[in-house]
Amino acid sequence: MYQFSTIYFDKPIITNRSIDIFMPESISQDTALLFVHGGGWFGGTKTHFHKIMEAFNQRGFICASADYRLGAETVKLPEQITDLRYGYAIFADYLRQQQRPLKIFIIGSSAGAHLGGLLALAPPGACGEQLNFDAFALQPDTAKTVGCALQSAPVKFGPWEDIFPPIWDCMKRIIGLPYSGNEIQYKKFALESYITSASCPVFHLAAANEHMFPIEYAEAATQQLAACGVKSKFKIYRNCEHGFFYDVTRRQQQEALQDICDFITDIE
Repeated sequence: MYQFSTIYFDKPIITNRSIDIFMPESISQDTALLFVHGGGWFGGTKTHFHKIMEAFNQRGFICASADYRLGAETVKLPEQITDLRYGYAIFADYLRQQQRPLKIFIIGSSAGAHLGGLLALAPPGACGEQLNFDAFALQPDTAKTVGCALQSAPVKFGPWEDIFPPIWDCMKRIIGLPYSGNEIQYKKFALESYITSASCPVFHLAAANEHMFPIEYAEAATQQLAACGVKSKFKIYRNCEHGFFYDVTRRQQQEALQDICDFITDIE
């Protein structure tokens, strides 16, 4: 019998600051999975990953899906990363209580791949996020991310040739500053800025019909990681579109699920 639960971060409850945890009937994997949904930084919900979480549950993984405050006048990227670091730490504490290994692998899609990638690759505080949340503070022994799978990830965070206009509008809105004169601020939120020999393993999943984020940038990031001696993988899924990995009904979705499981096995 599966166990499903939701942990809220605050009392009184603050909308979108929570995680859903799915416990499998039988735990057979040491690595736990944390999912970060997409939605252009201004939409989406943690429930989008529930079908995927059930599929990973069937393979013996403990799963959690993180919500975060959506973009608004007072909510920009640092606040979203703050929420995700809080959720990550709470999930790690949950694993401690369950006497499980502190091995967390992050899976994200689109804007969730961007946020999840920053959570995995950027040092705490590097993006301007708070490290103290009311009565809660990040502990130095918080579990380090063991790896991440990023589907349709924006590796760069700034204008590129032929950028999809609605995405560029969302990027500027979630920063809250014009690009001109604030280039360094934008670069602070680029995944490529945090690729080092200390980076965790990264698997970039790219849709062949991707129209929002150039897949050649994800491929270049994979090569950059490999040059640093970090285990990395890049794969293109044929006949797939941006953000295709939210279900497991299609052949490519099932293939992606198996590829992620294989990648986790390879890095353990």
